[in-house]
Amino acid sequence: MMKMVEIAVPTNLHIKPTLTFNPSASISTWNLRKKPRETTKRKLVAVFASISSSSSSSSSHDTIGEELWPRSELCGSNKEKRASKKRVFFLDVNPLCYAGSTPSLHSFAHWISLFFSQVSLTDPVIAVLDGDGGSEHRRQLLPSYKAHRRKFSRKSSAPKKYPAERSHVVMDVLTKCNVPVVKIEGHEADDVVATLAGQVLQNGHKVVIASPDKDFKQLISEDVQIVLPIAELNRWSFYTLKHYISQYNCDPCSDLSLRCIMGDEVDGVPGIQNVAPGFGRKTALKLLKKHGSLQNLLDAAAVRTVGKQYAQDALTKHSDYLRRNYEILALRRDVDVQLKEEWLVERDRCNDSIILSNFFKLLEQSKRPAYQSVSHSKID
Repeated sequence: MMKMVEIAVPTNLHIKPTLTFNPSASISTWNLRKKPRETTKRKLVAVFASISSSSSSSSSHDTIGEELWPRSELCGSNKEKRASKKRVFFLDVNPLCYAGSTPSLHSFAHWISLFFSQVSLTDPVIAVLDGDGGSEHRRQLLPSYKAHRRKFSRKSSAPKKYPAERSHVVMDVLTKCNVPVVKIEGHEADDVVATLAGQVLQNGHKVVIASPDKDFKQLISEDVQIVLPIAELNRWSFYTLKHYISQYNCDPCSDLSLRCIMGDEVDGVPGIQNVAPGFGRKTALKLLKKHGSLQNLLDAAAVRTVGKQYAQDALTKHSDYLRRNYEILALRRDVDVQLKEEWLVERDRCNDSIILSNFFKLLEQSKRPAYQSVSHSKID
């Protein structure tokens, strides 16, 4: 069956600003004072650790043995050459549209305003949304996969002048800010980002993924970074290969394998400890450091003893369980989507101030009682 590809393309409108706009002050309840660089780094390490404990269990990407992208593509030996590469940002939109577990257009507006003004600036940005039915393949393998998450596009409380679905609101704002938006039926945004990121790397550019989603840690390399929205600091903060190694004391190619073993509570993926209670994180890390990947570990356990008896029994009896976790948690790179040259050009940010100011204004108006609302409000 042919899958629908929905791509919203900017029209490069130029709108003369009529409002002054401070994205940090629009929703923020406190102003972040500049700190010395080293102090900020130390605080970020603590924040990253808290993120890990609440929403991340790490593991590797060796496609059960193979790297996500060839090392030669990701890790050039010339640091100066890497520094001169163009950055291409991928904006993972769906997680930004929640305040905690509650759908929130205010959260989306807040984080993209900070993102455009403090992070991406004029660098190319490609926004990606979850396609309808994107989780179905994984849910067929495991019904509990993301079962607790509420669909953002349903039960909209968006302002009346917006389309019924929040996703249309989001696409409208992004395209007016000259950001192409990609949404592919039957595919999650994570898989679309992984596929397009590989194509960007092949074009010789660096990739920066703007998302709080821990799944993207399996992609980290010298040329792939993450920038995280950190609520505690009210700002976006870069998370690089050095941060990853400092946090986990292992290579990112162990990230996916470890998550397959330990499971992912946030996404509803149970770990091996549910069927083998004695098999913990310490055991998993020790075995992965020795064998490199989940597939290598399972292959070794099938022909010889790889650890203590409880670990050996767990790996041999529950190998299918672990392979299922891998198929669920590994990001796909084969989505039928092609990078377009026009997505890689410098972003025209002349519309940002007026579009986002009017968006915030309309969101505030939507909170008022109906008799106070301004019926003719628009975002452009």
